[in-house]
Amino acid sequence: MAKGQRLDKVLSNMGYGTRKEIKSIIKKGRVKVDEKVIKDSSMHIDPYENHIEIDGVKLVYREFVYIMMNKPQGVISATFDARVETVVDLLDPAYHIFEAFPVGRLDKDTEGLLILTNDGKLSHELLAPKKHVPKTYYAHIEGRVDDKDQIAFKKGVTLDDGYKTLPAELNIMKSDEISEIELTIYEGKFHQVKRMFESVGKKVTYLKRIAMGDLKLDKDLELGEYKELTEEELKKLKNR
Repeated sequence: MAKGQRLDKVLSNMGYGTRKEIKSIIKKGRVKVDEKVIKDSSMHIDPYENHIEIDGVKLVYREFVYIMMNKPQGVISATFDARVETVVDLLDPAYHIFEAFPVGRLDKDTEGLLILTNDGKLSHELLAPKKHVPKTYYAHIEGRVDDKDQIAFKKGVTLDDGYKTLPAELNIMKSDEISEIELTIYEGKFHQVKRMFESVGKKVTYLKRIAMGDLKLDKDLELGEYKELTEEELKKLKNR
């Protein structure tokens, strides 16, 4: 038998109950490993190699889950809130066993790309200040955005608390009373995009994150919809 994790721990990770509940399930002969009924909950298995069944249903083991969501306005980037709907509340209950959490945050009134996962290591790497993972936003700006703003953002602007931002890439798509832009930043200060435009005398009226690293928001996802990342998308997220 392959050495790996305790059988009861594997089943617990997959949401089949507490260790005590799983021990009872196993004692009743409801669990098979490689076609054999198992009565020992402490038995070590390899969940990726061994064939595991509960009540005749094959268990497909996954340690991590990676979800892309098109976050809508009015929902907060948190795992729980007693008063306001969270991004985790939007997930199907089948995902709750993974205890996925949002990687970073989008403001309540900001839409767009949000990653949810239970992979703490990846989350740390994406959020670590030293990694400078680029994040690209599409926005509507009250006020005419021009090349002076591009130059200022490229040099880095000083926010209201005296912090000077890293150089950012401002792409002007439409310059008018309500301008349309795309902005790529390499850090994640509180309300950073809004505060950057405030520093040049302009106001963000609509904000949507469209990319994180090399990963772009799936255009087929409607607001509030989500999907698991494909292998190719996960590689793009990790490609930094």
